[in-house]
Amino acid sequence: MKVAIVHYWLVTMRGGEKVLEELCKMYPQADIYTNVYNPEKISEEIKKHKIYTTKINNFPLARKLYQKYMPFMPNALMELDLTGYDLIISSESGPAKGVCPAPNAFHLCYCHTPMRYLWDMYHEYFRKSNPLVKFFMKKMIPGLRQWDVMSSNLVDHFIANSSFVAARIKRYYNRDADVIFPPCDIHRYINNPRNPKDFYLFFGQLVGYKRADLAIEACIKAGRKIVVIGEGKSKEAKKYEKSGLVTFTGRVSDEKIAEYLSQAKALLFPGIEDFGIIPVEANSAGCPVLAYKKGGACDSINENVTGLFFDEQTVDSLAECIERFEKDEDKFNNRDAFTQHVQKFSKENFCTQIKKIVDEGKRL
Repeated sequence: MKVAIVHYWLVTMRGGEKVLEELCKMYPQADIYTNVYNPEKISEEIKKHKIYTTKINNFPLARKLYQKYMPFMPNALMELDLTGYDLIISSESGPAKGVCPAPNAFHLCYCHTPMRYLWDMYHEYFRKSNPLVKFFMKKMIPGLRQWDVMSSNLVDHFIANSSFVAARIKRYYNRDADVIFPPCDIHRYINNPRNPKDFYLFFGQLVGYKRADLAIEACIKAGRKIVVIGEGKSKEAKKYEKSGLVTFTGRVSDEKIAEYLSQAKALLFPGIEDFGIIPVEANSAGCPVLAYKKGGACDSINENVTGLFFDEQTVDSLAECIERFEKDEDKFNNRDAFTQHVQKFSKENFCTQIKKIVDEGKRL
């Protein structure tokens, strides 16, 4: 079976690229197609494969300005010659699924998210853009939306990384999608001992939608300590640090992350993510998660077993959740329950379910 994997762009190693790595291990003979490729930023596992790029890779400063070239990507993808491939797996978050498969090929799309800047986050991106970008967005987004919907017809089978994303695929493309959770390295933390201390943990880039501010302000309101791990720094950092309750660590090593997960009372997860691998990693370490009840967290947390939810994205709602957690903190000490819960997020489970869908598709 000749296999092609189409990934939106290869310029960094984040969640989508971790999924791609696992697909590369499953199909070591596969060729990879992408819009932009920076080999210096990509893992050795991915670089074992033949990697082909679209014409976008030759555009000026493509490795830095790749997102600015998105309006040119639909045409570039459709120019790719995938004749002869029996299986095409598109890894979709930016443009990837809009390739033209051969008539007898099976096109499986693993959708991390429909492009958010085209759909549900369009207005947020628009508000934050300068006047020139706004001008081009008004001109180009309607056509890109049409292409995005039409290109969904080139997919034989959709897979979503969460129920949240599956619902958005149904909304925008009117297509059903199976949910297969991304492959998580649960074994990295699963045998680490738990030794909870008197602090909460926030882990993630300090960007707006992750809502580090909410986690910090809720802890200050509740009079609780919080350690904030992540690149960047809050604009209010100095004010927060004056409270004596907030510690910013910046980026830390994997070993240090494991240490914090073993010692934190709980991880705070106040943002909305399409999936969100961090709660799974916390749970695999036996660390409870207090999360906003929306997005991928609804799949990754077992309420009242591996964590709790709060219903409003406000300081008061999260502070109240912290109080509820501390009243029943002892019931989150069942490590076996955490270990059992995270098995469905394992790499083994991911591979088994992908192979099942591929085998069924080959028989059609």
